[in-house]
Amino acid sequence: MKLVVAIIKPFKLEEVKEALSEIGIEGMTVTEVKGFGRQKGHTEIYRGSEYTVDFLPKVKVEIAVPDDVVSKAAEAIVKSAKTGKIGDGKVFVVPLEEAIRIRTDEAGDAAL
Repeated sequence: MKLVVAIIKPFKLEEVKEALSEIGIEGMTVTEVKGFGRQKGHTEIYRGSEYTVDFLPKVKVEIAVPDDVVSKAAEAIVKSAKTGKIGDGKVFVVPLEEAIRIRTDEAGDAAL
């Protein structure tokens, strides 16, 4: 099993959700986060004062998937989240040692 973690632009969330649903991935955890990468934020003027916005709003999507679905899931996220502009985000694939469904005590792939 793997945990696929994607940091994407907020307005791309619905497209990513639909793309994952099309390949059979139903469940996901979504968190509103802030961060920056190469774009390093930008400056804005508010009431005559200039200030730097370092952390930009992003969305973090986490999905637990069996090993045989990882490449399809990552590909679906990349295709649906891509705008071609800086700040599109990243996808991380992390090993997942165990998953347990609390309601039924199912473990491993059955819990996903």
